[in-house]
Amino acid sequence: MALTMHRLATLLVLLSWTLPTMASFHFNLTTVPGYFLQDDPDTDPDAFNYVSSNFGLINRTYDTDTDLDTKNTTQWQRFAYHLHHLNQESHHKTPNVTYRLLFLGRHGEGFHNAAEEKYGTKLWDCYWSLQNGDSNLTWFDAHLTTAGIKQAQVANGAWEKQIERKVPFPQSFYVSPLHRCLATAEITFKGLNATPVPFRPVVKELLRETIGIHTCDKRSPASNITASYPEYILEKGFANGTDPLWEPDARESNSMRDVRLRDLLYDIFEHDENTVLSLTAHSGAIASILNVVGHQEFALATGAMIPVLVRVEKVAGPKPEMKVDPPIGVPSCGE
Repeated sequence: MALTMHRLATLLVLLSWTLPTMASFHFNLTTVPGYFLQDDPDTDPDAFNYVSSNFGLINRTYDTDTDLDTKNTTQWQRFAYHLHHLNQESHHKTPNVTYRLLFLGRHGEGFHNAAEEKYGTKLWDCYWSLQNGDSNLTWFDAHLTTAGIKQAQVANGAWEKQIERKVPFPQSFYVSPLHRCLATAEITFKGLNATPVPFRPVVKELLRETIGIHTCDKRSPASNITASYPEYILEKGFANGTDPLWEPDARESNSMRDVRLRDLLYDIFEHDENTVLSLTAHSGAIASILNVVGHQEFALATGAMIPVLVRVEKVAGPKPEMKVDPPIGVPSCGE
């Protein structure tokens, strides 16, 4: 089937993320293990509860504990001091290296999740995901279900508890432009008494779910976002009007998504010097982030969160090429 000009332009945009640039530097990204249970290969993602496990923070000693009164400091305080020391030491010895703590949160259950459970993955992928909804549900740019709202409220309560334990609270917030993430971020973080800075997350186009075919992953116009969330900040260059990336018959491959999320992290690390960052996103986006920072696979349930400590090394030269598979088309519903 011949490509339309719009689809061709879209695919060229997507493929442009896979090409090396002539930039004078890029980043080597590496997960630093040993701080969170989610780093441990023996931790079962299906049985893990981030709420009851102190977000996964391992109860351990650090070489910097000798500087502290450990009897009167929490595990989070000792970790935060250790992280600060890592960055101070890097500043003096290897100034091209920083350590960043990422809190990666998945949105609560959306109507698309409920629909896939209702119809089964096969029928969802080949038929229902192409529709805007059925006679009972609408899942275009899917909103949160009642269960999804409750999951975000659980996340809010979990953060409140960890704030009492002196968790290093995010200094910057980023969020996918899809409604389920916009809502999850607001319910999770707005109103928490942990920072003097107002909760004003930056909406990042590249932080979204796998692009194409599924109508739940087609975003609403920028005007809808700003009307619903006037305190949110659209990143520079955020497109107005129709979603410029989504196509009804071409969907990103996982490797294309990996490159997109790698480029998102490059963009954030280049322009944001903060150490503790929150990203509210999707299962696919988070899977790609974990992959490009060298973290083991760790699937998140809707509404769950994973912290990751990342070593970020600024390196001269263009970003490395990655093997990229082409987009995929709509699967057949036939046997």
